[in-house]
Amino acid sequence: MNNEYKLTKFVQAAGCAAKMGPGDLKHTLCGLNTESENLLVGFENSEDASVYQINDTQAIVQTLDFITPVVDDPYVYGKIAAANALSDVFAMGADVKTALNIVGFDKVNLPVDALAEILQGGNEKIRECGGVLMGGHTIESPEMYYGLSVTGLIHPDKISRNNTAKIGHVLILTKPLGTGILSTAIKRDLLSESSTEEAAKVMQTLNYMPSLIMREYDVSACTDVTGFGLLGHGLECINPDISLHIDASTLPILPDALKMAELDTVPGGSKRNMKHIEDKVSFVGNAINSKLILSDAQTSGGLLIAMDEKDAREYIKRVEELCYGYATIIGRVEAKGEKDIIVF
Repeated sequence: MNNEYKLTKFVQAAGCAAKMGPGDLKHTLCGLNTESENLLVGFENSEDASVYQINDTQAIVQTLDFITPVVDDPYVYGKIAAANALSDVFAMGADVKTALNIVGFDKVNLPVDALAEILQGGNEKIRECGGVLMGGHTIESPEMYYGLSVTGLIHPDKISRNNTAKIGHVLILTKPLGTGILSTAIKRDLLSESSTEEAAKVMQTLNYMPSLIMREYDVSACTDVTGFGLLGHGLECINPDISLHIDASTLPILPDALKMAELDTVPGGSKRNMKHIEDKVSFVGNAINSKLILSDAQTSGGLLIAMDEKDAREYIKRVEELCYGYATIIGRVEAKGEKDIIVF
């Protein structure tokens, strides 16, 4: 990797921008009136992206996301930020069509060449999934950030929602946990080169192909795991009839993530996530030890998919190489219990 620019140092100096917590975000948005007969999916159910129907066979899927640097290499950072933004479209089961860059650039501390590398990395990921970059907007900012506004297309009857999981379906996670912890370790120069490269490899990998393949199966719900952590996004998947049961022993976790957590290299977002889930999640026995990793704020995390168990085992074999062997069944959808999520 090219560490010449040390992008994360300027994030740390400026005070890393944190994603607003799930509770605060819901409170902020609750008073907005966005009703429209064409709006099939808004933000009332904390879905990954919005969906607006334009005719009987087509609906547009829209999302926007941007992040501060999580690695020092600008090209790799661009790929990770783009993969993170594109993921919400894939979680809805849609195809990416167009994207616009969103950039805040620290011109004082960074050369313009670094920005060129960031945008090249992002464009590579847009093209990888068949999308087209159509422009964007850049401002000068004391803190570097980059992301995309993304538009996709989907048939109105084929939307993958996050809160429609069926009782009896199993839960698949396609990427490992721990990117929030490891990104913090990178900023503090605590992580080995091999662990940094593994985390970067996972974060820059698109959820595109796993999304395409999942559409061939009986999928009852899907979301992607990002800033609110696995438990936070899992709570967004809850409806009045179900609880999620998660087996902590099956969780895929990035190398050195637990070790770094012991050194308290934990982002503020992960700590806020832990507080948010306190009264909604039950931990059985030693599963309480998994609370932090399950709450860790992820960047460009995997898909969390509910599907029939037989299909799930076949699906995992098909995506094994695409997900570097991390994709696994981590739990099951059960009838409503005492808590929304039970970790055992």
